[in-house]
Amino acid sequence: MTDISNYEPVVKNGAYSKTKRLNLTHTWSNWLIGKPLSTADMPHQTIGKAVGLAVFASDALSSTAYATQEILVVLAAAGAIAFGYAFPIAIAIVALLVIVTISYEQTIHAYPGGGGAYIVARDNLGELPAQTAGAALLTDYILTVAVSISSGVAQLTSAYPTLVPYKVPIAVAMVLLIMLINLRGVKESGVTFAIPTYFFIVMMIITLGFAFVQYFAGTLGTVVNPPNLEVETLAPITLFLILHAFSSGTTALTGVEAISNGITAFREPRSRNAGTTLIWMSIILGVLFLSITFLTGQIDAVPSEHETVISQLARTAYDGRGILYLATITATTIILIMAANTAFADFPRLSALHAGDGFLPRQLTFRGSRLVYSRGIVTLALIASLLIMLFRASVTALIPLYAIGVFLSFTISQAGMARRWWKSGHLEPGQEVQEPGSILKFDPRWTFKMVVNSFGAVCTAVVMLVFAVTKFVDGAWIVLVLTPTLVTIFFSIHRHYKSLAKSLSLSNYDVPVIQFQRHRVILPVSGVHRGTLQALNYARNLSEDVTAVHVSIDPLDSEKTKQKWDTWGNGTRLVVLDSPYRLLMEPLLDYIQRLAETRQTGEIITIIVPQFVPAKRWQNLLHTQTAFWLRNALFNIPDVVIIEVPYQT
Repeated sequence: MTDISNYEPVVKNGAYSKTKRLNLTHTWSNWLIGKPLSTADMPHQTIGKAVGLAVFASDALSSTAYATQEILVVLAAAGAIAFGYAFPIAIAIVALLVIVTISYEQTIHAYPGGGGAYIVARDNLGELPAQTAGAALLTDYILTVAVSISSGVAQLTSAYPTLVPYKVPIAVAMVLLIMLINLRGVKESGVTFAIPTYFFIVMMIITLGFAFVQYFAGTLGTVVNPPNLEVETLAPITLFLILHAFSSGTTALTGVEAISNGITAFREPRSRNAGTTLIWMSIILGVLFLSITFLTGQIDAVPSEHETVISQLARTAYDGRGILYLATITATTIILIMAANTAFADFPRLSALHAGDGFLPRQLTFRGSRLVYSRGIVTLALIASLLIMLFRASVTALIPLYAIGVFLSFTISQAGMARRWWKSGHLEPGQEVQEPGSILKFDPRWTFKMVVNSFGAVCTAVVMLVFAVTKFVDGAWIVLVLTPTLVTIFFSIHRHYKSLAKSLSLSNYDVPVIQFQRHRVILPVSGVHRGTLQALNYARNLSEDVTAVHVSIDPLDSEKTKQKWDTWGNGTRLVVLDSPYRLLMEPLLDYIQRLAETRQTGEIITIIVPQFVPAKRWQNLLHTQTAFWLRNALFNIPDVVIIEVPYQT
């Protein structure tokens, strides 16, 4: 609540303004997410490269904890002998990472306003590709939260098997915790997440360092008591199997696009800071992914739902479950849970862009008291929690739905950038064209950049097709159906907003000749009390033509109402509508509908609805909320005005 009386008007340099004397009462929301921030504080809520790496790179970095395992899970179908293909597959994935990084680094500098694939596609390919990219990314962000949280809980249950029955409630609780932290603001959440992100990086460097020292010294052993390799029948090593494993491993690339979507969160110069952070992230990601994959092959790690390969690697490197092992598992668990923060940073921004263009509900453009898109944050948390409950927090069950959307957005983004460079090459030197998302200028290196982005688009398109084919039966078909469904919904919302804008437009609008000359006031009455008389007093001040309407469900109660009205109604006429089937709304709505159809020219029908307001919000549960349902029902009747008159006890 805000004490408006503490705003003191002043005149400064001839301009009217207000002093900044603002007192905020202590509420539960202020305690949870912090005191409201002024709009003027927005420039001070930006972040630097170090914090930006924690906010936007946690998703990509955390994927190193499960990408190798997902490769091994697929190769396990051919037995342990197939695990030798894991490292060559990892090299191919890192090569793809380099291509995607170069492409998005160009995107960051070309579109400093952020928006990533959505803005690139909108400016260069049209609305349909833009909405497709947006739908794919929004879906991927939801899955990022579900997968990363579920994977983090899997790491935790590897160290503490007694927690396995509680995987789902623990995962949902983690989602809600991260939601709460993000509601506190970008800067505050970034600082909060920086510590666990760098803790993970340091612990992984130490763990991998220990393992490599032992490997080169020839003392690196194999996993002691490894989990059983659960394979019913061995399959042959085929190209399809290799491609299947490759597609599973490409989950390591998810999150690479996040920085391009959140450029506006960085301090100036935004593009340079965001680009540098992207390069840092890709280098760390590539080194960790290759190292983990190589070492898991040396220690004969086995993919299992009961113990992750990170856990097997750590206890082999540290020769048991000592303090360094527990620190590594703790760091991995935390980074996997914190990885969801990347989605919480980008999903609200992307959904706000869609909403601003009229393809999602406008409410998603609203910035909360902490200058974040709070409604988008809450929406993401709710949907991700439902997914976790539906799939029982199983990473293996969620992975097939994952990554295909992000590779679709990769492809559309790079195709859009290739188109942008083509347009740039057809401008005259010094010529500028203002586009919705950026300023297009002539670029002397447009041919080289177009080739790079075109090649990247082809590569990611091939990966996307491989992913769709190899993971189709496992569940990828859901995303292939969901994405066009979401695009259809987006365009339906857009048509609604366009139709509404057209109907409300003042272009070619003539002021109606007919003016309202009189009010005909209807006052629904359920009983006669102080609130009713307060509404009646307001109605009589509005018009002399007032009719009170009572719906009779119980004849005895209705007779008491008539008697009280004769005493307190001050001569206002009372119409009683009989309702033998005990319906309240239908007789009243039918009465008002007939009045609306027979109203005179220049007459407006006004419905006065008494609204009881209890002292505390929870007390609403103790009342039937008749006024609420009546108001919502009356909104559907044209040419009728509804006025609420609140009364308190």
